[in-house]
Amino acid sequence: MTLHLHGLGHFHPENEISNRFLEELEIGTSDEWILDRVGIRSRRTVLSLDYIRETRNRDIRAAAEAAQYTTSQLSARAAEVAIARAGIDRSAIGLVLSGSSAADSQCPADAAWLARHLGLEVPAFDVNSACTSFLTELHLLSMLDPNKLPDFVLVAGVDAVTRTCDYDDRSSAVLWGDGATAAVISTRISGRARILGTHLEASPAGCDKVVIPRSGYFHQEGKTVQAFAIKKTARMLEELRERFEIPGRRFHFVGHQANLRMLESVCRRCEIPEDRHHSNVEWFGNTGAASSGSVVSMNWEKWTTQDDVAVCGVGGGLAWARYLIRFGEPG
Repeated sequence: MTLHLHGLGHFHPENEISNRFLEELEIGTSDEWILDRVGIRSRRTVLSLDYIRETRNRDIRAAAEAAQYTTSQLSARAAEVAIARAGIDRSAIGLVLSGSSAADSQCPADAAWLARHLGLEVPAFDVNSACTSFLTELHLLSMLDPNKLPDFVLVAGVDAVTRTCDYDDRSSAVLWGDGATAAVISTRISGRARILGTHLEASPAGCDKVVIPRSGYFHQEGKTVQAFAIKKTARMLEELRERFEIPGRRFHFVGHQANLRMLESVCRRCEIPEDRHHSNVEWFGNTGAASSGSVVSMNWEKWTTQDDVAVCGVGGGLAWARYLIRFGEPG
């Protein structure tokens, strides 16, 4: 089933974790080391820099209290942008979905908090597929009966994983940033673009490779996960290209913003030219469920009626998902 994209929005908190800041923490890292390995220059965080400097985030529970934004507040900011771009009144939204690697509460759903921030009295529930949550939500919508859905659905992907980072551990401290993405979707009313070819796969045998415990630090098997991400992303990108690339239209790539070096490897494998690859990981870090969607949103005004954007994501589970955004063709 075709999904119609009406508006897309993003939001990153104001506090910036630069490489210089991480150097000053004296955790055995440097700007040169970080750029060489992951290609990240800065990230945004819901925590104050003084809090990170003074506590190194040694108490996960305290981090939730110290955060300047909740995950639902981040996604509400992104949703306001998406709704404005869609050109609809928020009262037209009849369903809210949200997904995150580390939402604020297990109960109620983060989507319920998001709906409350927006003043919506509508059904709301979470779809948790870690960093692939936003892509999974779209895939879920594509499988539902459009006659049983409201005219407009709000879909959000949000993460504030910096709250789960050990800032004495350089391997995780250099990666994560916080942010949110939101989209206004319809299953029957044409919009600026169509979302095609949604697909989701998973290998639960690897669910222990990327973990954020309920009350513990993020940890992953870095080399294993990166090799997995490169392999799966390259395969998904080729699948989208084979199915949807059309002569005369521009084919772009946006991947999960895990790290820049991983994305560059995919581009080399798939021969994606530099001007057709779009990312924001260099300046915002890995924003989890918000990552690939925020890249598309940040370029919202640049897309033309001749652009197709292949979006691929990987995450804990282990899960991998993809879709294509085709601008300018009503369906």
